[in-house]
Amino acid sequence: MDVIKTQQISLRPIEKVIVHPLVLLSIVDNYNRVAKDTRKRVIGVLLGTSFKGTVDVTNSYAVPFEEDEKDPSIWFLDHNYHESMFSMFKRINAKEHVVGWYSTGPKLREIDLDIHRLFHNYVPNPVLVIIDVQPKELGIPTKAYYDVEEVKENATQKSQKVFVHVPSEIAAHEVEEIAVKHLLRDVKDTTISTLATESFLQVTGKLTALKGLDARLREIRGYLDLVIDEKLPLNHEILYHLQLN
Repeated sequence: MDVIKTQQISLRPIEKVIVHPLVLLSIVDNYNRVAKDTRKRVIGVLLGTSFKGTVDVTNSYAVPFEEDEKDPSIWFLDHNYHESMFSMFKRINAKEHVVGWYSTGPKLREIDLDIHRLFHNYVPNPVLVIIDVQPKELGIPTKAYYDVEEVKENATQKSQKVFVHVPSEIAAHEVEEIAVKHLLRDVKDTTISTLATESFLQVTGKLTALKGLDARLREIRGYLDLVIDEKLPLNHEILYHLQLN
């Protein structure tokens, strides 16, 4: 069996993908209008920025897509529609560009590499973000991937593209958090899945708690460093409470 080496050729590897909650809301809304209670998935374009290995997904839009359930090799993605939509989005925000595409999966499929190859026409190193719109477990409902060339040591065998998983997270600017909270509070339409609501509230709640914990740990470390450097006297009562916590 040949040993296989995987490498990223001429492009900086993607280290992290950040998905904003408004993107989740848009994708879930699209899924509920188009594919809810069916075996279909929805696909669309991800917009945002990419800098030093981090892809920041700030916007998205759906693209007409069909695939044959019996023959996965038969599929259609309306790239003309995509190009028209992107042209309009670019007029609104010129800083956002195509960073990849999304699928409601909920898992990778055989033809995804073929679809991914199409997006190489619009961005050198696209990402694929799979959104699980019906998660069965708590956690972030996103999985991100990019493709690399799989090079085999045996020169007689052709190299091929494979997907590589990359960490993803959900994050929002403060103004965006306020807007999403007001939006979710005012949503009366039951066709909108609770995924976006629950995911956003869970993630923002955990992020707030972790930020608070990080601040407290930094404060404790600062105090202990000052004690070690003999810039502050040792206080046994403080140490006692630290050990209790």
